[in-house]
Amino acid sequence: MLDELKEQVYRANLALIENRLVTLTWGNVSGVDRSAGVMVIKPSGIDYRSMSPADMVAVSLDNGEPVDSQSLRPSSDAPTHLALYRAWSQIGGVAHTHSSRATTFAQAGRGIPCFGTTHADHFYGEVPVSRRLNEAEVAEDYELNTGRVIVERMKSLDVESMPAVLVADHGPFTWGPDANAAACNAIALEEVAAMAMGTMQINPSAMPLPRYIMDKHFRRKHGPDAYYGQQCRKDSF
Repeated sequence: MLDELKEQVYRANLALIENRLVTLTWGNVSGVDRSAGVMVIKPSGIDYRSMSPADMVAVSLDNGEPVDSQSLRPSSDAPTHLALYRAWSQIGGVAHTHSSRATTFAQAGRGIPCFGTTHADHFYGEVPVSRRLNEAEVAEDYELNTGRVIVERMKSLDVESMPAVLVADHGPFTWGPDANAAACNAIALEEVAAMAMGTMQINPSAMPLPRYIMDKHFRRKHGPDAYYGQQCRKDSF
């Protein structure tokens, strides 16, 4: 079972670089097996093109300690991923990138408005941006506090309807039922960020998509009455 999870997480990480969401080693995807109490994540600072499924690092969901004998260190963002898994039992995968357009919105401290149906197909409303971490949060347990700030920002939102957040000054995090879905949402997020940026440049007065259209497009792909499209699968990449 662990080998299967490592394979899935490996392929989801490759999807980030294949879709040009990662420069150098700036990004990671994780997946979780809750029955085993294990999270698998990309190792820290390893080039995507040289890694293999066996290089994926398994850590305890409870304490973040390695659970197998391999020597590679987990991504430095592992505490952020763990904070999200602990807060939201319904998610099974998390992705983090520094993709250029979504990160530009994060650096501007601005959410990504829902201007059209492409956005509404994936994200129910404006993609939110977190508050800026304070000096104390950065100085101690920075990565863990990043996760806490995400959880704080999402407190009033449904994490299944809005599987993404922008961390102010930092970049995007996405999630989903598994690692594949988290990577798919990262890909979609960068595309809708590009569309939103272009829309705002062409028409600075553009208004968000009306609620009734947003409802239609989101609900036809998500929830009990969905009838359009398929879930992101391991063979989607």
